[in-house]
Amino acid sequence: METPKREVIEDFTIIGGLIVVQMIYAGNSLLLSYLMSLGLNSFTLIIFSAFSTFLVLSPLCIRFERTKWPKKFSLKLLIQLLLISFGGITLFQSFFLQGIKLTSPAVATAMPNLAPGLIFVIAWVFRLEKVKLSCMYSQIKIVGTLLCVIGAITMSLMHSTIDTPTEKEVQLLTLLTDDSKFDKQKIIGCVYLMAAVFVLSSNIVLQATALVDFPAPVSMCAITSLIGAITTAVLQLIQEHKLETGWPAMSFGHLIGYSLLGGTINGACVSFNGWAIKKRGPVLVSMFGPVATVISVILSVITMGDSITLGSLAGMLLMFTGLYFVLWAKGRESLSIKDGDTLKSEYDTETPLLS
Repeated sequence: METPKREVIEDFTIIGGLIVVQMIYAGNSLLLSYLMSLGLNSFTLIIFSAFSTFLVLSPLCIRFERTKWPKKFSLKLLIQLLLISFGGITLFQSFFLQGIKLTSPAVATAMPNLAPGLIFVIAWVFRLEKVKLSCMYSQIKIVGTLLCVIGAITMSLMHSTIDTPTEKEVQLLTLLTDDSKFDKQKIIGCVYLMAAVFVLSSNIVLQATALVDFPAPVSMCAITSLIGAITTAVLQLIQEHKLETGWPAMSFGHLIGYSLLGGTINGACVSFNGWAIKKRGPVLVSMFGPVATVISVILSVITMGDSITLGSLAGMLLMFTGLYFVLWAKGRESLSIKDGDTLKSEYDTETPLLS
């Protein structure tokens, strides 16, 4: 039986759109790295981008999700929203931007591929993910998680090695001790990125529980973006005793304009991903994550002159292999759940978080 023309067009749209979204994410990482190299404060980036995302997503929330809003916000839900905002906006983006600054966009886009494995571990610890050690799918998920972690550590260490010295540097490098063979700044940057991914993974687990009482993901994103912008501004006031609203290399008006443009693009990407998940499921969407890493590597080499070692590529390969192990096992697990006697709600806390 031939596939209907409409379904072919829809498949083409989804696959092409997901590739474009990953290209945007890769380009955004490169742009952020460039802006911070010119002296733009990371707190300023977080505040403006989060507030812009709130402005862009708010009309969509009112139009499409108003009926899903809870009639009353309980104290538990308010605390969850505050934690999601502080973790997902302030902490995650602060660690992530600092990691980009100290490493490279290629490494920064590779690290989030650890998230599915970490989410699995965190959910397992809090008994939100069912694991049977005798089950083949659970064993594959565990192996995939270990491969992700080993790959991330390998890539971090290999990316942090000092490049091959020139003839003029040979005499200087012979004076260095063995402990100096690694670039400490890049190692610290990788630690920041790993911390960012851990915060992101914990945040996703918290979001999964919050969506039970607030089943409106786009609305939650808008609300947490607003709260995150406010908490980041407060943190900047506490830490730096001032609130920067500009940048010497750019006027305030231009900064507002670029922030709104970034918020619009981010809102469009979030909305498209949500539509793609609804049409084809989260497994397919997650499998396009490594595309951003590959694009970032290419762009970093072309535009910024970064060099990618064979060891770094091997680490990325291990991470991607582990990621696909976890996603494949979760996909097969999801099929077995659908074939069972019980049907579970999309936001049921008993439903595996990675399904």
